[in-house]
Amino acid sequence: MLEEVLLAEPRGFCAGVDRAIEIVERALHKFGAPIYVRHEIVHNTYVVDDLKRKGAIFIEDLEDVPPGATLVFSAHGVSQAVRKEAAARGFSVFDATCPLVTKVHIEVAKLAREGYEFIMIGHKGHPEVEGTMGQLDHGIYLVEEVADVEHVEVRAGQPLAVVTQTTLSVDDAAEILAAVKRRFPDVRQPKQQDICYATQNRQDAVKVLAPDVDVVIVVGSPSSSNSNRLRELAERLGADAYMVDTADDLRPEWFEGKRRVGLTAGASAPEVLVAAVVARLRALGAVSVRSVAGPPERVHFPLPMGLGDKAMRELPN
Repeated sequence: MLEEVLLAEPRGFCAGVDRAIEIVERALHKFGAPIYVRHEIVHNTYVVDDLKRKGAIFIEDLEDVPPGATLVFSAHGVSQAVRKEAAARGFSVFDATCPLVTKVHIEVAKLAREGYEFIMIGHKGHPEVEGTMGQLDHGIYLVEEVADVEHVEVRAGQPLAVVTQTTLSVDDAAEILAAVKRRFPDVRQPKQQDICYATQNRQDAVKVLAPDVDVVIVVGSPSSSNSNRLRELAERLGADAYMVDTADDLRPEWFEGKRRVGLTAGASAPEVLVAAVVARLRALGAVSVRSVAGPPERVHFPLPMGLGDKAMRELPN
C-alpha cells in the first residue's frame, strides 16, 4: 500500500529556464502581444500553453514572423544562420539562450578561430545540438553513442576539441567521452564540463532517491531531454520509473504493491505541476511527504538589456 512520497532536492526550474520564461513575460508586458518565439521557449507543455494564452506565438520558421515584430530565441540557442536571418529581416530580438549554452557557443567560436575541429556529444535533432553545431559551417561532428566515435573522420593534422549538449546523462556522456579520448588521445576537453549544474544536480538527486523507493515519478514533457534522462537513470538504478506531463497522466496501477514513491521534476517543469502530482498521490493513499536534502541552488542569470529590473519595476508579480 502506498505510504510515503520522497521529494528530490533540487528539482524543477533551473536558472536558465527561469530567465527564459521571464524574458517572454517581460517582452509581452513591455511591447504587448503578440511576441514571437522561435521554438518552444523551454520543453514543457504547461509552460508553453500558459505563454500562448498570454500572447506568445511559437514558430519554427522565421518566415512566419511579420516585419517589425519582436522575436525571442528559445533557451536552447540558435545557429548563426538563424541569427543572421533574424538580423536581415529586421526583427527586434531578445535572446533567451541559456548562458551555459552560450558559453559552449563562445568556446566553439574561439577554438574554431584557432583551427580546431570538434566532436559534439549530443542527440541528433535536439534544438540545442542544432544551435551549437550551427555555430560553424563545417568541422563539427556529432556522436550520440560510443559506437559513433569509431566513424568520426577528422581532417588530418587538425587539432580536435570536444563539447557536449548541456542536458545529457552525466554517466552516458562520460562513457562516450572516454571513447573519444581513447581514439583521439590529444583531444581538448572543456575547462569545465559542458553538462550544466542543474542537469548534474537533478541526476545526483535521483541517484540518492532511487535506491530508497519502489517507483520514481519524473514530472516533465516528452520533448524534455533532461527529464528523459532522469527517468532513464531511475530505471537504471532499479526503480520502476515513469514520466508524466501532468498529474492526470498518473496511473493507479503503477503504485499497486508499492509503499514508497520518489518524485522529481525536470529543469523545465514548474513546481505547480509537482504540487498537483503530490495531491494526486495523496488521493491514491500516500500519508506522508518529505524532502530528501540536496545542494541548494543560488544561480541567477541577468536579463538582456531592455528587459532589466529598472525598466520593468511595474511588472506585476
